[in-house]
Amino acid sequence: MLRRADVVVADRLVKRKLVEQASAAAERLWLEDFPGPNDLRHTAVCRLLVERAKQGKRVVRLKAGDPFMFGRGAEEAEALVEAGVPLEVVPGVTSAVAVPAYAGIPLTDRRLASAVAMVTGHEDPACGPSDIDWAALARITTLVVLMGMRNLEAIVRRLVAKPGPPEYIWSRRPTPAGTSPSAPGFRGVDGWNHPG
Repeated sequence: MLRRADVVVADRLVKRKLVEQASAAAERLWLEDFPGPNDLRHTAVCRLLVERAKQGKRVVRLKAGDPFMFGRGAEEAEALVEAGVPLEVVPGVTSAVAVPAYAGIPLTDRRLASAVAMVTGHEDPACGPSDIDWAALARITTLVVLMGMRNLEAIVRRLVAKPGPPEYIWSRRPTPAGTSPSAPGFRGVDGWNHPG
């Protein structure tokens, strides 16, 4: 699919080596190439996807992880559908699952953790007050927070403030915060190391 693309629009988290798999003739655009704040940038991306597709070009929107897991993929797909542009969605592996596995951290373990929840740590402020039920999340055995570093202090306060035994809040295993397997010096926990 990538090798047959006429246009590739990639997120900043996508490895450049992957984009290099596209044809040399393909137009290559990175999300950060679009000016302005995120919302305006995203509107421009949706508009570009529609415009290039309507010109008869094969467009690949390349995202890191799964396009529908907190990645605005639904908004982009909706823009294409509304414009009458046919699309194919290729599912990816979300970092919410991949990063812990890469680090040797099982999200579930039948002896310790039989439930997992994933939540964004950065909601759209235009949507009004948060509808995240932090009290319910504090009771889940394993909680994965994506894009939460900027709001980490507030997230921890919300989780700790909710009723429930402290063991629901604190992991029984070392838990990396803000880790990325592609970061220099990244190591797994409990003696597990990533293969890279």
